[in-house]
Amino acid sequence: MNRTSLRVMSPSVFLLFILLAGCGGDPTPGGGAPAPLSATPKIAVIVSTLNNPWFVVLADTAKEHAGRLGYDVTVFDSQNDPAKEAAQFENVIASGYAAVLFNPTDADGSIANVRRAKEAGIPVFCMDREINATDAAVSQILSDNYSGCVALGQYFVKQVGESGKYVELLGLVGDNNTWNRSKGFHSVVDRYPELKMVAQQSADFDRAKALEVMEAVLQANPDIDAVFCGNDAMAMGAYQALVASGKDKRVKVFGFDGSEDVVKLIAEGKIVATGMQFPKLMARTAAESADKYLKGDRDFPQKTPVAVELVHQGNVGKYGDYGRKEAE
Repeated sequence: MNRTSLRVMSPSVFLLFILLAGCGGDPTPGGGAPAPLSATPKIAVIVSTLNNPWFVVLADTAKEHAGRLGYDVTVFDSQNDPAKEAAQFENVIASGYAAVLFNPTDADGSIANVRRAKEAGIPVFCMDREINATDAAVSQILSDNYSGCVALGQYFVKQVGESGKYVELLGLVGDNNTWNRSKGFHSVVDRYPELKMVAQQSADFDRAKALEVMEAVLQANPDIDAVFCGNDAMAMGAYQALVASGKDKRVKVFGFDGSEDVVKLIAEGKIVATGMQFPKLMARTAAESADKYLKGDRDFPQKTPVAVELVHQGNVGKYGDYGRKEAE
């Protein structure tokens, strides 16, 4: 190399040249290609939908906590579409992700996706929603939906009385949470034969769909006393329909999730109660479990239940930001 070449060489390139020359002039032993730098391991957060503030909190917390643990995190939105979810798993497997924090779209349909990841050596940790298999995911961190809705059913009877007409809005029919919540609620309410369920319809855990369903239900059943909704997004849609029909002061609304919107309306006396899940706790537990697994730990329970707490006007001041104020 002549002096003219050295004069036009940038300082950073010149420094690299000197360092390589000191090592014998070759970037790698034997003159091969440079060894790749060690990449930050990647974790995927795959959630059923981001069209619901509760799931946004679940996804954001999982991403934030896994990031704090040193991982490069990407969130994928399945939009409640099993086909989109399957495509996301294919992408995750092909792209070399180290682990998946997973909120399934379907308890049965999502099993194949988790098994494909397992076969590729990618551990999966389910959050909030479960799959109907005990040999696919490493662990499933789940709310105790049944017990939570037993408590909600007891409070429902206390507030509505032992007779009256009510409506139930169900979530996604392929999600176990839908049926665990419904079964817990009915295990109590069905003991009172004078409490009549005049309609039971799915609104897919979606606020806009719940508004439409509730409007139709009210046309056929204008004299109902209460509505039990399988999540808070549907409770907000049902409440909106009741306000539009002028029935919000008479019809009692019950939800499940612990969303900020519903907690606020409980404080204002507009919605009666909800079951407080803890999405931040579930997301953090999933992220920490994935980190432990990737560092060699293999001792995980197949299912980790997370207690649900009843929120009503008498205790609503203790709750906020998707959990207990003092804890979250």
